[in-house]
Amino acid sequence: MTAQKVLNLSDLEQDTAVRVEIDGVPMAVVLDANGEVHAIGDLCTHGDISLSEGFVEGDTLECWAHGSAFSLLTGKPLNLPAYEPVPVYEVTIDGDDVLIDPAVTKTID
Repeated sequence: MTAQKVLNLSDLEQDTAVRVEIDGVPMAVVLDANGEVHAIGDLCTHGDISLSEGFVEGDTLECWAHGSAFSLLTGKPLNLPAYEPVPVYEVTIDGDDVLIDPAVTKTID
């Protein structure tokens, strides 16, 4: 599979998550305060709640339902009740295009 355009960079607001879906794979895309774009799995591993409806704080995305915060860098939950990470996807910026390949996840140690 190859990277696909999911939206325009100009469509993103700083510290706000946007839900996108590629081939049935839901993702939350975030433009952080440092101008970096992140893409993580959109479903909270605690309750199958859309993370893109949550709150961005620094380099985390917090689930609105039960408060688990997930690292935008590693996908790991930083607090309970979630204990399983979400996938983190490679993001490529080409001009104003935000490209993501849902088959390529970042390897985090």
